[in-house]
Amino acid sequence: MAGLEPLYAWARPAISRPQDALVCGIHWELIRHGYRCLGAGDQPGPDERKSELLPAGWEANKEVYTLRYKSMDDAYELLLKAIMVEDSMILNVMDRRSQKVADVTLAVADYINSEHLDDFHKVYKNTEELRTRITSGIIVPLGPPAGKGRKEPEPKEDVPWDENPLRLPPRQPMGARAPHRPSPLSPFAVGGEDLDPFGGRGGGMIVDPLRSGIPHPGIDPSSGIPGRLPPGAVPPGARFDPFGPVGVGRSGPDPDHLPPPGYDDMFM
Repeated sequence: MAGLEPLYAWARPAISRPQDALVCGIHWELIRHGYRCLGAGDQPGPDERKSELLPAGWEANKEVYTLRYKSMDDAYELLLKAIMVEDSMILNVMDRRSQKVADVTLAVADYINSEHLDDFHKVYKNTEELRTRITSGIIVPLGPPAGKGRKEPEPKEDVPWDENPLRLPPRQPMGARAPHRPSPLSPFAVGGEDLDPFGGRGGGMIVDPLRSGIPHPGIDPSSGIPGRLPPGAVPPGARFDPFGPVGVGRSGPDPDHLPPPGYDDMFM
């Protein structure tokens, strides 16, 4: 808690009980967060000025400590009451302008070594926890002063669909035309797409005769079966392998119709 040591040395003559040391530590946390002390008591006094020091008479009442603070930009004005209840201190803080109230209860023995009030290096313990309790219980609920607030995150620009590999493209509504899919660079591009996890290349492990890159006029998905498929059986743009040879009136022999080598050899 940088800066607390000279404050504690200045206030040491007035510190006679553990709760005095705890109030001194709480005071410095408010100073760190952009507040300055105006004075002690509920009502303002004459010639009050903002100060990092504790005001005169701040420790007069060992059961109820009353201090007033104002932020450096004058946007917040706090009234702090530290009330002792047995071995615990209840902090009640109100912003007089917004009427917001925050409460924190601290066990004095958790943060002050009562046997070492004369030694600053031993009197405080669990200082990080004390700072966290003051910040989360008082500073955040009442609102940090100007210059101490949270930094607003900068807006992020939207990444185009084709540049974000984790974003799925929008679904096509019913009846809409299928999206255009470019054909592979060559009929031998099968498997190229599996080498690119982001789908930037064409070709896949499934050989699609409808997108093989070779023009096939008059492709009929009903080829090879008796009758015809009903309308709509093959959605537009779907990857579909016809039942029979693709196309009508193909030139040249069909590899599917060639007999295997040696089919008529009785010893095969």
